[in-house]
Amino acid sequence: MASAVRRGLESAQAAFGLVFLTLFACTCVFAQSTTQTPQQTNARIAALAAAAPAAPRPTGDIPIGPGDLLHIDVFQVQDLSGDVRVGQTGLISLPLIPDRIPVAGCTPYELGEKLDKLLQTNGLVMRPQVSVFVKEQTSEPISVAGAVAHPAIFQQSGQTTLIEALAAAGGVANDAGDNILVARQTAPRTTCGEPDPPADPKVDPPEMIHVKVSDLLERGDPAFNIPVYGGDVITVPRAGIIYMVGGVVQPGGYALNDPGATFNMMKMIALAHGLAANAKQNSTVVLRKDPTTGQTKQIPVRLKGILQRKDPDIRLYAGDIVYIPSSGLKHALGIAGAAAIGIGTGVAIYRIQ
Repeated sequence: MASAVRRGLESAQAAFGLVFLTLFACTCVFAQSTTQTPQQTNARIAALAAAAPAAPRPTGDIPIGPGDLLHIDVFQVQDLSGDVRVGQTGLISLPLIPDRIPVAGCTPYELGEKLDKLLQTNGLVMRPQVSVFVKEQTSEPISVAGAVAHPAIFQQSGQTTLIEALAAAGGVANDAGDNILVARQTAPRTTCGEPDPPADPKVDPPEMIHVKVSDLLERGDPAFNIPVYGGDVITVPRAGIIYMVGGVVQPGGYALNDPGATFNMMKMIALAHGLAANAKQNSTVVLRKDPTTGQTKQIPVRLKGILQRKDPDIRLYAGDIVYIPSSGLKHALGIAGAAAIGIGTGVAIYRIQ
């Protein structure tokens, strides 16, 4: 009897050791994948934006565009001074000047010189001194869209960086991936007073700039914190979330760093810091919504066989819910109900780095 008990203990220890070594190897393989909450990421974005503000661009360098409100001051000529709104065609009207004046693309300094010549040519002022100030700018929008806290459109009133733009949008959302796309029109601006031609995507396709969130926030290389300009569209693609619920050390939702990346069961268990001591491995299921019917199906998983390398690992996809029951839980609500409770009780979200 003692011999049988000893052999049983040795067998159990060997099986436990195999599972431990498997999980240890899994953790080592994926040690480069760390996690942090979106709140930590956004706190880093806000801190970097506040700590290293870009030097403002001189007002005289900002090109004037449709919708901008200008203040024109003609020295000692009150009748020709005042505010004027640039029309959608890039033209303005001034008192006593018969033709409308094209101003789109001019800097305030260039426009001031242009108005000097017009006033002299029309015989209105002998030696005019004209100054132009952009009082309200609406022609240099920077758009931030996708998986951000608050999608926003704001005006570029000075030199703006990528981190400042993300901070203005409240940082990244829970399901943000690790990629940022900046679409920038490549067609050059026309000269002062000439309207910009309509953009032709076939002739002048937008330049696509790719920056990783992890490079932007963690490497400290200013090369990743690129300047952004009026007309840029910044998009943070959604990568989706895989939920680990039940018998894991760190249950939660794990936002994928790339929607096209491959995530399997062993990697997700490693990211969740392994199984809980009372996890019922062979009762594991994956809840996956069918994209065609919208119905949620339950996929049983022989987790013990996967950890022991006896069964092939399975691939997981964004939106999957991995539910690993614990022996201390009762399943009166069923698998789907228990998993839904796990997600609905304020489960933490972690971004995979």
